Amino acid sequence: MEKYIDIIANSYSGYWNYLKNEILLQNNWDNYFYGLIAISLIVWVLEIAFPWRKDQALFRKDFWLDTFYMFFNFFLLNLLVFMALSNTASALFDDVLGLIGLSVSNFQLFDVDDLPKWLGLFIFFIVSDFVQWNTHRLLHRVPLLWNFHKVHHSVKEMGFAAHLRYHWMEPVVYKSLLYVPIAIIGGFDAKDVAIVHFFAIAIGHLNHANLGWDYGIFKYVFNNPKMHIWHHAKELPKHVRFGVNYGLTLSIWDYIFKTNYVPHNGRDIELGFDGDEEFPKDFFQQELYPLKTKS
Repeated sequence: MEKYIDIIANSYSGYWNYLKNEILLQNNWDNYFYGLIAISLIVWVLEIAFPWRKDQALFRKDFWLDTFYMFFNFFLLNLLVFMALSNTASALFDDVLGLIGLSVSNFQLFDVDDLPKWLGLFIFFIVSDFVQWNTHRLLHRVPLLWNFHKVHHSVKEMGFAAHLRYHWMEPVVYKSLLYVPIAIIGGFDAKDVAIVHFFAIAIGHLNHANLGWDYGIFKYVFNNPKMHIWHHAKELPKHVRFGVNYGLTLSIWDYIFKTNYVPHNGRDIELGFDGDEEFPKDFFQQELYPLKTKS
């Protein structure tokens, strides 16, 4: 038990020092704090220059709430919860395997260090995006998880910051399901993985932005604003009642597994979900909602 207490304590202190160095610009180019700010400002400028819904206010409905979510979920959540939970779970998983004489390396298919860097990153990107696509489907199909995911779907006007409005339980689910397949591949360098994360953040921001883009022929590969807005549609046909367009960065999974749905220009469709009129409007009540609601 003392081992896990030390892991939790070291996780808090380690992440606090990391975050402090990020803000003070003491880290290298893979600075997530200012990287997030830069990507957000660029996509916001694009929204202002090329607005799809021209009557939508510059500071749209819930703009500041979503901005708070963006920084809370991307940074403070790690400090308060996730780093300690993730590191403890990882150590516990390794200890359980150790009891039967195994380790994660026994399941490792290959080490990405043995591959060209571009190929290793490409494999990491494809595997992680596919696992997250499947996890996203679960968030819509499992009632308990859907109650948490409602926080993200409570967005009523789309804008870049809506990308990171989600309940703190979501990354716990995503990272838990992603841990094993990524561990099986193994050997990723954090600085290299930053490239993939920055790309995913940019695509996610664009998907939620007030932009009427679909990238032409590349819409069959990359998720895009015109496709993703249908994921947030309040009204959907019964045959897709659990949702559509689950892709995070890539749209290809939806086209392969027939969960794609873009019936027409969705610029002015109503966003949300059934009963969202009663959904809490402030941060703390939204965070508490799944804990007080029966599945």
